[in-house]
Amino acid sequence: MCAALAAVLSVAAETCGARAQSSNAPFGPANPFYAPSTLPFHAPPFDKIKDSDYQPAFDAGMAQQLAEVEKIADNPAPPTFENTLIALQKSGRLLDRVNAAFNCVTGANTDPELEKVQEYEAPRLQAEQDEIDLNARLFARIKAIYNQRTSLHLDPESLRLIEYQYQQFVRAGANLSDADKTRLKKINEEDSSLSNAFQTKLLAAAKAGAYLATDASALAGLGQVQISAAADAAKARQQQGWLIPLQNTTQQPDLTFLTNRATRQALFEASWNRAEHGDANDTRATIARLAQLREQKAALLGYPNYAAWTLTDQMAKTPEAAVHFVDALVPAATAKAESEAQEIQSVIDAQHGGFTLAPWDWNFYAEQVRKAKYDLDESQVKPYFELDNVLQNGVFYAAHQLYGLTFKERHDIPVYQPDVRVFEVFDADGKPLALFYCDYFQRDNKNGGAWMDVLVNQSKLLGTLPVVYNVANFDKPVPGQPALISFEDVTTMFHEFGHALHGIFADTEYPSLSGTQVARDFVEFPSQFNEHWASFPEVFAHFAHHYQTGEPMPAELAAKIQRAEKFNQGYRLTELLAAAELDLQWHTLPATAPLQDPDAFEKDVLTKTHLWLAAVPPRYRSSYFLHIWYNGYAAGYYAYLWTEMLDDDAFQWFEDHGGLTRANGDRFRRMILSRGNTEDLAKMYVAWLGAEPSIEPMLKFRGLKDANDTKR
Repeated sequence: MCAALAAVLSVAAETCGARAQSSNAPFGPANPFYAPSTLPFHAPPFDKIKDSDYQPAFDAGMAQQLAEVEKIADNPAPPTFENTLIALQKSGRLLDRVNAAFNCVTGANTDPELEKVQEYEAPRLQAEQDEIDLNARLFARIKAIYNQRTSLHLDPESLRLIEYQYQQFVRAGANLSDADKTRLKKINEEDSSLSNAFQTKLLAAAKAGAYLATDASALAGLGQVQISAAADAAKARQQQGWLIPLQNTTQQPDLTFLTNRATRQALFEASWNRAEHGDANDTRATIARLAQLREQKAALLGYPNYAAWTLTDQMAKTPEAAVHFVDALVPAATAKAESEAQEIQSVIDAQHGGFTLAPWDWNFYAEQVRKAKYDLDESQVKPYFELDNVLQNGVFYAAHQLYGLTFKERHDIPVYQPDVRVFEVFDADGKPLALFYCDYFQRDNKNGGAWMDVLVNQSKLLGTLPVVYNVANFDKPVPGQPALISFEDVTTMFHEFGHALHGIFADTEYPSLSGTQVARDFVEFPSQFNEHWASFPEVFAHFAHHYQTGEPMPAELAAKIQRAEKFNQGYRLTELLAAAELDLQWHTLPATAPLQDPDAFEKDVLTKTHLWLAAVPPRYRSSYFLHIWYNGYAAGYYAYLWTEMLDDDAFQWFEDHGGLTRANGDRFRRMILSRGNTEDLAKMYVAWLGAEPSIEPMLKFRGLKDANDTKR
């Protein structure tokens, strides 16, 4: 490392308030992050990366980026688009490389050493970003360009970059006084540390909260594959009996099948209370302080609350608009949920259960109602959904029909865990387009849920093509058995691949505007839209084949799945609305609000928003709401519902214009999926649709509106 970079790194370490001893490992050519990857698509060389490589690469990457930014800020030449904004787009390449790989493995395959690096680097990375965002000399150059942007005669994407960068610097506090900038840095550092601590605690809490049965009778109702998986999970932890790991949501998949009510209650309570045991993994004090810090940050930046600050660059624009949207859905959702609860209670009573429906009973008895209504049994369905077949003949097939894509599995690209698969993606003309990684099976060292992210961003400026990945938490089959998944898992695969397509089709000049780097209440639109193809007749018929016989799913069974899609929608929508309301209420607290008691706050919010339904818990409780305390969805969880409005309206357009056709797909790709954040997203959507978005198709697809009303 040159002396100048070493000096900058020394300053950065002081500014970051480092809590641990910086790594003494040298950073040089032996480090796999030292130079751009020579693998196809610049994919990370995971076979060469050791845990000990990350910290020195982070140190060098931060130092290098700060030096690059200082050079831009101190440029004696008058500020121009080229010497300031283009130069910024080209800066930080080393840090981007290490960050992308590190975020991937810490989310999907972490270990204690990586967790230590994460704890150490999180506040340093935030402080390094603050050094850039709050650099007065740099902002003066950006502001000068912003003020003269209309006279620069630039293309629309370049003008968008100017406006976007200016907005982001202002939102980050560039206009604050020096004293307030110092205060903001301290708030950001603590927020970053606590957010990382929350994620670490939650991962440990979920692992510790797994339900352990020592008596096989407790697992009555589970299939042999589920029981074998539970036995393997216990053995992996060197425990006797059967272990059911927790997924990230409140409700757990096995609650649908367990006939022993005491087991159901124990499993539900293990999930509900996972992070509330008063031990080292209890997250309540952490989230209370995080909420308070965010209130203080918003006030410092001149906003009434954190949601008002964070929504300025979203489609909703204001928390009032987001709250109004969510509130408007509550009456129809809860009314439907209450009618569903009455139906379930009648089944319990008919069986002389002698108890009132509780949250741990819902899925078990809802499944009985579903079977009675639609004669649909999950054990009948799963044999038709073998994971690889769903991927190849469902997910990939739909992408081929709509966009002309083809996929070839590659075994020469190193991966971070043996279960990960890699596919090269080819465009309709045969040209290489992207790499796609998929990592579908659950592990104890993997975050809960499912997600998409990028390892390499597309950019014409940088000459890079996208490398994207999908992660999920499906049950891994025992050796020699097929990976049979539920239709809900099938939908998850299509959803996450919708995100992947948003990254794969990125076709922009600037990396900051590429792919999925859009507003939270737009980013879920392509993914939720892609879910629709999972049940589209032509696609469904192509992948729903029995894993042993190859026979297609009988038409009668397929029709039952289609009809059952609208079943239990009151419950599903209500649990989402409850989570969205919790998020919005946490982030609309004023700066003067005292430190909250999370349990009392949660009950108060759900009561006043009419979402405190005894048998319908929120999809995420505050204490394990990873989306809002760690994953960047603070004041943004409503986006799943907002974008559901967009995606249902979009699919209605497809249905009205011929459905699954290349013409429709190519138009959607050209006008939406390839554009990233290169124009105002609301205008982008309206230009494609030809109208303002309507909530009517969402109500129809949810079964809350007459299905015969198919036109916009």
